[in-house]
Amino acid sequence: MNKRKIISVLGKIILTEVLLMIPALLVSFIYQDGDAGVFLITMIVSGILGGACCLVKQSDQRMSSRDGYFIVAAAWIVVCLIGAIPLYLGGGFHSYFNALFEIVSGFTTTGASVLARPEDLGHGVLFWRSFTHWIGGMGVLVFVLMVMPMENDNSMHLVRAEVPGPTAGKLVPRMRTTSMILYGIYGIMTLVLIIILKILGMSFFDSFCLAFGTAGTGGFAVTGAGIAAYDSLAIEITLGIFMLLFGVNFSVYHLLMLRKVKEIFSMEEVKVYFGVVAVATLSIACNVIRMAGGFGNALRQAFFQVSSIITTTGFSTVDYDLWPEFSKHVLVLLMIIGACAGSTGGGLKISRVIILVKSFVLEIRQIINPKEIVTVRLNGKPVDKKTLGSTRIYAAAYLILICVFTLVVSLDGFDLTTNLTAVLSCFNNIGPGLNMVGPVQNFSIYSDWAQVVLSIAMLTGRLEIFPMFLLLARSAHDK
Repeated sequence: MNKRKIISVLGKIILTEVLLMIPALLVSFIYQDGDAGVFLITMIVSGILGGACCLVKQSDQRMSSRDGYFIVAAAWIVVCLIGAIPLYLGGGFHSYFNALFEIVSGFTTTGASVLARPEDLGHGVLFWRSFTHWIGGMGVLVFVLMVMPMENDNSMHLVRAEVPGPTAGKLVPRMRTTSMILYGIYGIMTLVLIIILKILGMSFFDSFCLAFGTAGTGGFAVTGAGIAAYDSLAIEITLGIFMLLFGVNFSVYHLLMLRKVKEIFSMEEVKVYFGVVAVATLSIACNVIRMAGGFGNALRQAFFQVSSIITTTGFSTVDYDLWPEFSKHVLVLLMIIGACAGSTGGGLKISRVIILVKSFVLEIRQIINPKEIVTVRLNGKPVDKKTLGSTRIYAAAYLILICVFTLVVSLDGFDLTTNLTAVLSCFNNIGPGLNMVGPVQNFSIYSDWAQVVLSIAMLTGRLEIFPMFLLLARSAHDK
């Protein structure tokens, strides 16, 4: 393992986080809420630490794939440990572990919170809390690759470890240029949403915070009432549409820029994604029509919640924990399925679900006709054995870890539905669950140690399992 290279890259990441705290610092000065001091202290201490790491002399040895996975996992942990400091020093949290849970939820775009009234926080801390969604949505390391020079081979190892989905590729030959394209598209879409929300009557502050949460498919709101506080059909439709757009593979928008429309319509994942949204929306709308007081209102509620859950954003306009069991089961399935690969959403990913379903069907065909040669195809192209194998292993690891995390947090003594949906929510980076962690509840019911476990679940889910476990592998630390 290239330890000097790893320390140097971590130093750059820490310095990047210091720069990313500047907007929150400026917001603190503007609103004079007393949070400026906590950001200054954090930035100075972190700047010294990051600078010291950058001064470590690097070896000429190239970064390996193992180093890339290790750096990604270590970087996310370090970024969260530092990012929680302003929240804790700001005084809005009972303990550092509460603040750590909140900021891990922010960076991983989970949106699970321990706060009943986030509006009690200062504007600077509240802004930083939402801004972490925007940073983590596209990826901390993707942002670093955009602003910090790095060899292309090295940068590709980092992207493979951080970008969600069964495969990670480049939009253009150079990874730094790819990062700039991704963040350019991401930034423009976010800016458009901010402008629309402002036109629809939101304050500038709320527009920025909710746009960050929507773009990163995170789900932190600025009030305890969430999106329901605005009581606006236009805002709900706007957020619902943009949540779905941010749940699409960002390569689609790059193809749009290149005017390759035919290639977009041939993308199987996108068609299945919108098909699942349509079926789930209509199914829930028909199921809750009596509770909602008519089909129009039922469709409004169903569309927003389906968009929010499948993209793993976690916003809510109603207490869907009161919905019939069928509708709640549909939402749990959407939690597991998640959005498209290469988007800011979490979950298993649509592409993985397609591969797994096709693998199941072809396995049955193979049993019926042993001599028949069958291949799994995605977007009309055969899926290579490596991707097929890694998808199956990921699915197995996913199920095992859900069971393990649920078993561990059950020591706090809550019911199965609460614990299972809390773990599904955290692992799939969604936010609210059901019962005691439902859309009108929060995660403060869990003890500090359980919140640490759920934080690990959030990081493991956001980094898609393997980078986090590489930190624990003894062979990863060998020379």
